[in-house]
Amino acid sequence: MTETVTLPAWVFALLLVFAAWAALDRLLVPGVRWYLRRKVNRVIREINTRLNVELPQFKLTRRQVLIDRLLHDPKVQAAVEREFRERGQPREGLLARVDRYAREIVPAFNAYLYFRVGYWLAKRLARLLYRVRLGYADTQALAAVNPKSSIVFVMNHRSNMDYVLVAFLAAERVALSYAVGEWARIWPLQQLIRSMGAYFVRRNSGDPLYRLVLSRYVQMAVEAGVPQAVYPEGGLTTDGRLRPPRLGLLDYMLKAFDPGAERDLVFIPVGINYDRVLEDRTLLRRLDAQAPRRGVLYAFARTLAFIAGNVWIMAAGRWYRFGYACVNFGRPVSMRDYLRRRGVDLRQLDDEARHREVERFAGGLMDAIARVIPVLPVSLVASVFLRDRDGGWSELELKSAACDLIQRLEQRGAHIYVPRGDLDYAIGVGLRMLLLRHLVEEQDGLYRANPAERALLEYYANAIALLLADAGAAGADSTRAA
Repeated sequence: MTETVTLPAWVFALLLVFAAWAALDRLLVPGVRWYLRRKVNRVIREINTRLNVELPQFKLTRRQVLIDRLLHDPKVQAAVEREFRERGQPREGLLARVDRYAREIVPAFNAYLYFRVGYWLAKRLARLLYRVRLGYADTQALAAVNPKSSIVFVMNHRSNMDYVLVAFLAAERVALSYAVGEWARIWPLQQLIRSMGAYFVRRNSGDPLYRLVLSRYVQMAVEAGVPQAVYPEGGLTTDGRLRPPRLGLLDYMLKAFDPGAERDLVFIPVGINYDRVLEDRTLLRRLDAQAPRRGVLYAFARTLAFIAGNVWIMAAGRWYRFGYACVNFGRPVSMRDYLRRRGVDLRQLDDEARHREVERFAGGLMDAIARVIPVLPVSLVASVFLRDRDGGWSELELKSAACDLIQRLEQRGAHIYVPRGDLDYAIGVGLRMLLLRHLVEEQDGLYRANPAERALLEYYANAIALLLADAGAAGADSTRAA
């Protein structure tokens, strides 16, 4: 019993690793979990009392519980049984696919990360890059929305900064849940985005079982009152104009909506605009079929070069923020009222008839979004230069033409953001931004559009092109914010 036992060094090292792991699992991990849960509960209590935010219980439900609910959902189980009978695929394999899809889609919302880390980062980043402004909001109509309604923010998609900007501006009222594309499924971004309450969506998936699992998750979240943020265009605009709506997520939300249920479904149109979109040249490049396609490493290198260049300009004291970023909130649209006026119940329609109704509704939402897109200095001044592409403008002529354009926009109900309430300053800001980026050139006191940058000038003018083209647009009063 007292003899010495000799062990190889690698066995001893392995035993130490197992002992350390056991100590970590039994002693340290439970304490860390208790500490983190305590902090999360403190944040939840704070936002329930200090802020006007009510977190739906669905968002606080453990992720594994939601995955199990999807796996055992009657419609999902019926689809599995149908696949088994029609194609002869093993039930175990089908259920494993459902489980994989559910784990891929379902977020892991963390209130502490959302309101402490995410909100702080979004606020800092947005204000570092832009002069962020909340322009127009139909406050009376927004205040009249029943707080028990399921809210869906529908917005135009100009930049990946949209996620940051809207989450920051809405954080004191709601905790938004985004649908995020596969581009974000990289470590560690995936874990962070999922903890912020976003769910991942495979674009153009041809697997009916995947689409069913996704639609059931969306319907469960909407029925539970989780606020959603949706980009009906389905992706970033490449030319600055609004893209036609894609019906996937909207159809998922509407196909199971019960007009007689206690909870209404309310869509709020949101218009976003920037004086500078960080990805503008990359987006325009997609329109050029002859341009060589760049890989991930090239994009990463360009991003680093862009950041390094701006850091250098900051250090030299010559850096300007990228102009104004503005968000407008339009009049809410009650789905219950809309269906009552139309005299339809989407649940009773076949797929073809329902798609027609959803397409009609989505078109109306896109019109509502177009009407609340903010008119910012760069879009305004770019539109003036495109009226006379080859001629030169004196500063006085430019300001006179901009004032005429503003008058036309106001007559059509556009929401114009005028920094500091000073129109002369606003036009000067737009002109300065275009000069700094060499989209406009100045020579002998005359300003001309740079022919080499005409596509980029059109990109910014296109943001408000619909407001100028739609002569019959009904509008609210124009807004000039100080």
